[in-house]
Amino acid sequence: MVDWVSEDKRFFRIGEVSRIIGVEPYVLRYWESEFPQIRPRRADSNQRTYQRKDLEIIMEIKRLLYEEKMTIEGAKRRLKQKGIAARPTESILSDVEHELKEILHILT
Repeated sequence: MVDWVSEDKRFFRIGEVSRIIGVEPYVLRYWESEFPQIRPRRADSNQRTYQRKDLEIIMEIKRLLYEEKMTIEGAKRRLKQKGIAARPTESILSDVEHELKEILHILT
């Protein structure tokens, strides 16, 4: 879905996501509160950082809401039907472990 975004880019700030997806940052923040599938990390500066998979989920949410004219609840149900669930804790911990190993590699 976001194939045209550089493959090298792994993290995106909320302003970048806003421009890529075509919605205002406040809309993204609202969707975060409604959809547990969207859980951006926080950078050291406390700014939200999204991953490519977050962008793909956000694009699907936008499509459901704007093109299919679904309600928030309808979009939640559709995501569940498609198997797009909230990220399990194990997945998040695995991501953190991977990132820490990359940092350690860079530092050594």
